[in-house]
Amino acid sequence: MTVGIVGAGQLGRMMALAGYPLGLDFLFLDPAEQPPAAQLAPVLKSAFTNDDALGTLAGRCEVVTIDWENISVEALRKLGRETRVSPPLRAIATAQDRVREKRLFEKLAITTTRWRAVSSRRQLDSAIADIGLPGVLKTRRMGYDGKGQAVLRTAADVDRGWTLLGQVPLLYEELVPFDLEVSVIGVRGRSGESQVYPLNHNVHSGGILRLTRAPYGNARLNRLARQHVLAVMEHFRYVGVLTIEFFVRGGRLVANEMAPRVHNSGHWTIEGAVTSQFENHLRAILGLPLGDARAKGYSAMINLIGAMPGRAALLRHPGVHLHDYAKEPRPGRKLGHLTVVEDDAGRCERQARRLLAELAPEIHIP
Repeated sequence: MTVGIVGAGQLGRMMALAGYPLGLDFLFLDPAEQPPAAQLAPVLKSAFTNDDALGTLAGRCEVVTIDWENISVEALRKLGRETRVSPPLRAIATAQDRVREKRLFEKLAITTTRWRAVSSRRQLDSAIADIGLPGVLKTRRMGYDGKGQAVLRTAADVDRGWTLLGQVPLLYEELVPFDLEVSVIGVRGRSGESQVYPLNHNVHSGGILRLTRAPYGNARLNRLARQHVLAVMEHFRYVGVLTIEFFVRGGRLVANEMAPRVHNSGHWTIEGAVTSQFENHLRAILGLPLGDARAKGYSAMINLIGAMPGRAALLRHPGVHLHDYAKEPRPGRKLGHLTVVEDDAGRCERQARRLLAELAPEIHIP
């Protein structure tokens, strides 16, 4: 049985690593010369919108999925005429457009930020008058890892933000003075069966995730996050893994955005959960029974950004699991991650802090 994956980055690579023990084969589509998944499976080297490559992928695969949500929905729709595509295209299209995403949260009674769609400078000024400063100006499409957005605190920031981003449709939202950031990862199978992982506590720097701790222990917020991700998955009759990121503000969840795919904040599940998010995504899209999403203990995941430390220096730390994505170093690029899993929360926390102090001492750990 062959699974097709549009995108051959590290998420696709980790899906293949999870799928081989299940006896699965993989075929990727990606325009890059040497993407991370190329070490593990054949890659059709082509633009994501190439009809011939899409036809080949559809003809050779029982099901096709994605490792990045900013894939042409039209290209995926062509695939869907010849093979099954998961997650649903409506969910992918919604995640690609921040305005559609906000409207979905509001429709499902999921608290989100105050926001306005903006397509002109006059509309931006009106949104600021309504919502106030500070705020965040974001492109409606194609933003990730802090890209495509500008924080506006002063009139000068407004001018600079509009000059930087004003050529495309935008969204303006309040800048939330949050206490911390969390994410919830759910998975839904073809029969409607679902599993939800415990909340992840995420620490970002420069718009990039640097540290995830799981499980985050607030039972009330876990119940609420579970309700929200189940509601979104039910709305789309979703198949696969879905992630929602939240701000925590005064003990309340405020939805920020969703991702219709396996997620960076769930990398800890490879070693730290009964069934990883990657295996459960494959189980879901293939119609197999879902695995248990419970945490085995306490986990911390650290992203390795920009440059890879030496393997020996990392592996001398007891209990460290290293994942190298085989990517060329570049500032701001995710090159790999470390995971620590412990039975004791305090021991896990101390180990994570030691590792992050060694690898990125500039990062403040709350």
